[in-house]
Formats: sequence, C-alpha cells, structure tokens
Amino acid sequence: MRILIASSIAPEAIDRLRTQHDVVCAFNAPEEKLKALVADREMLICRSGVTISAAVMASAPQLQLIIRAGSGTDNIDMDYVRQHGIRLERIPEPGAKAVAELAFAMMLGLARHLLQADRLLRQGHFAKHELSGYLLRGKVLGIVGAGNIGSLTGEMAAAWGMKVLGCVAHPSAAVAAALAQKGVQLATFEEVVANADFLSLHVPLTPATRHLINANVLAAMKPGSYLINMARGGVVEEQALYAALLAGTTLRGAGLDVHQNEKEGQVSPLAALPNVILTPHVGAQTIDSQREIGERIVAIVAAQRPQPEQRPPVRPAPSPARFGSSPLRASRPLGTLAGAGVCFGPIKCFAF
Repeated sequence: MRILIASSIAPEAIDRLRTQHDVVCAFNAPEEKLKALVADREMLICRSGVTISAAVMASAPQLQLIIRAGSGTDNIDMDYVRQHGIRLERIPEPGAKAVAELAFAMMLGLARHLLQADRLLRQGHFAKHELSGYLLRGKVLGIVGAGNIGSLTGEMAAAWGMKVLGCVAHPSAAVAAALAQKGVQLATFEEVVANADFLSLHVPLTPATRHLINANVLAAMKPGSYLINMARGGVVEEQALYAALLAGTTLRGAGLDVHQNEKEGQVSPLAALPNVILTPHVGAQTIDSQREIGERIVAIVAAQRPQPEQRPPVRPAPSPARFGSSPLRASRPLGTLAGAGVCFGPIKCFAF
C-alpha cells in the first residue's frame, strides 16, 4: 500500500512498513505540503500534532484508511471522514496507560512539592519543613471523563488508597457497575467538581467541552484542591485558571500536560506561577507505549486487503436523530466522554 506517515512513530515500525509498502514520511507538515504528499496515498498515519483537514483528505482521492496512533480525533475533520467513507482506526490503549501514569505523577509532584524541593536544594537550601506536603491516600480523586484513560487513572488511585469519583456523558447502571470494578464511584459532574481534592480531566475536545472548566467551575471546586489536565488545552479556560491560581481561594495548584497553545517557542502564562507543573503534551510519549503503538500499526496495515483504487462514493452524515439531538454524538464512542449534562449554580451547562 502507499502510506503517508504524518507524525513521528516508533522507528522500528517505520522500518517494518517500508519492507512491504511504499512509505513517505512527513512529520507535522503544514497543510500545503500534506496536500501534495498525500495525493496518491491510500493510507495515512498520524498522531495529535498534525491537522488532517478536509482539504488534505480531498487531495487524496485514493485515501481509504487513517490510522490515528492514539485516541483523540480533534485534529481530524471527522465530518469529512464520515461523509466520504474513509475508515478510521484508533489505537487508544497503549497511550492510555502512559497518560494515566503521568496524571498520577502530576498528583504526586503537586502534593509533595517535588519541583520546588528540587529547585531549592540545587540552590543550596535545605528547606525541609517549608516543603511539607500532603498524602494522596485518603484524598478524593475526581475524574471528569471516566472512560478509557480516566477509569485507568481512577483504578491506580483506588489502589493507592484514594476515594475515586467519576462522571461520564451517558451514565447508566452498566457503566456504574463497570467503573465500580475499578474502584470508581459514578457521580454527577457537580458532585465530582465539588468533592475532589484532585480534579483530573480526561475528555476529548469538542464544541461541548471547550472551556468546560471555566471561572464558575473553578470557583466551585473544593478549597485547597488541585487541577490536572490530561485532556486537551481547550477544555480549560486558561485565563480563568491563571486567575484562580493567583487568587488561591480554591485552587492550591495545577498540573497540565496539554495547553491552549502548543506551538514551538510559545510560553504559557501559567509558567510564571510557582504552583504549576507544565509538560509539553508528553502523556502518551513513553518508549513502551510508542513501541506498542508501532506494533499495532504494523498489524493493522498487514491485515488490509487490496481495495479498489477509488474509495466509496460520498455518503451523507449520520442523522442527528440517530444519536440524539446533537450530530456531535456521531463523532464519539458513546460512554467514553465526561460530564453528566448538568449545571449547578452559575456553572456553565453542557450536554453531549
């Protein structure tokens, strides 16, 4: 098959693909370059750092399959994918383990002031008493989006001795039972926000979740709590978070692996605050997870059968009635997103 690899994946996976296929690599290329390179490709492989727009896919009349080496699809024009019969394969599981572990590392780092302790000791300050922190054991972890990654994070926290609350988009008895097996108690969005000592975000970025965590939600959080964002930068209203951290009324600190602006050379305003841990969207970036993702990619490609040169004709998008009132439901697996579609006090309502 003719393959365009638009994001960096495990080198050994690229080498294996090249033994059997026509492979072109262009990591995180701009749209115009992607349009030129994808023109004769049958398959496209990408991660989160590149935008696969309708214009890019329209330039590839033979494109039959997109492999998303991870979970989120906010960088892919899913309307175009559905309407033109392009198959999409996601590989969420390997990265989920890595993201969950980094979320836990964020909690530990914030609770025990690890970055401050390291910095002060390097400066010659043995500030033992000033760096007293908090135990995780016995604290409440709130999971906004208790799906694949969120529930795994909750399972780790329960094993650590934390109480775990989680909310999902479509709560049910079956979902509650599945979460309970991982030590996660199903709750509403408002309950999770109000009771969490650590509020961890694991939702996709959609119109419904953009700025889900705004000034009103931050004000409703438990005093002395921490916010962890492992979802997407746009889920949190960054200016509101900055103000809340500066005020210190409710938030004691925050850990963010994802950011409003993830371009090279950009510095987040949050970097000026001492009670924040920032990492450059490396949640899934472990050697182990990337190796496993590479192996999955090779297996998916190997399983492909020869297809006609042209993909199926354009088909209409799914009817909104089939998924509920919003056509956005069609772009997400049911039961994996956050939020209970509720509002409390002045907090922004959302339903998806």
